[in-house]
Amino acid sequence: MIWQNYIKNFNSFLQLEKSLSINSVSAYIHDIEKFVEFLDLHQIELSPQQVELNHLQDFIRWINDSGLNARSQSRIISGIKAFFKYLLLEDIIDVSPAELLESPKIGRKLPDTLNVTEINKLIIAIDLRTAEGQRNKVMLETLYSCGLRVTELINLKISNLHFNEEFIIITGKGNKERLVPIGKFAIKLINSYLKENRVHINIKKGNEDFVFLNRRGAKLTRVMVFTIIKQLAEKIGLHKKISPHTFRHSFATHLIEGGADLRAVQEMLGHESITTTEIYTHLDREFLRDNILSFHPRARKK
Repeated sequence: MIWQNYIKNFNSFLQLEKSLSINSVSAYIHDIEKFVEFLDLHQIELSPQQVELNHLQDFIRWINDSGLNARSQSRIISGIKAFFKYLLLEDIIDVSPAELLESPKIGRKLPDTLNVTEINKLIIAIDLRTAEGQRNKVMLETLYSCGLRVTELINLKISNLHFNEEFIIITGKGNKERLVPIGKFAIKLINSYLKENRVHINIKKGNEDFVFLNRRGAKLTRVMVFTIIKQLAEKIGLHKKISPHTFRHSFATHLIEGGADLRAVQEMLGHESITTTEIYTHLDREFLRDNILSFHPRARKK
């Protein structure tokens, strides 16, 4: 019971003070509950103040033996560290036992990217004879044009569309707002959808400001967007594991390959750290070679 009280307060801290999304908070809480499960299973009676580094190391060995991959282990360790950092901040403990806890080394996972031809094939495969199909085309164009996360797409609001200035306001992770440029083609499609399609939907109360709605007049779910993309990939016989994030990844990759500044891409994607954006610089060797030979002063000398 004593752990539950601390977990409950940690939950409130993440929501109110850190302004994390529901999904992020849920992940952190799950990490702590996993540690409590370990203590219960091994009949170890400890309060948070009594936890030491060796207890946490035993826990990490336990989840490793359970077959959890390095990436998942690293995420759990991050959650554990955040919890004890919170206890330290609240003066509940004097020293964090997780401070020296090491995460397993993991390589950067590069998801599949789509080339322009593949993106066009996916969009062409949409059945535009239906209202849902017309909406889906606009959604995929918006995903690719703006590099949005799926949560940002389904939460996109009409009040945040500033088409005269050619940008939209996006609320990203941690409820942080950013300005994202949007091209004329995507603007034309969204305007057409709003005036010719969405206007005929009987909108549920509380959903009036969301751009994309389902046939019942409610905001779309993440699962629905994943399903739409998966079905389109199967329809065109695309042998890649793709998701809404694949469009975001493709957006960033194509920008960088086209010569966009990495810092500008960082701002558009809403990354706090430039190192996060660098995952999108997995450019092919030919592209890198051509750039070096074209711009490096030594390479141009004969």
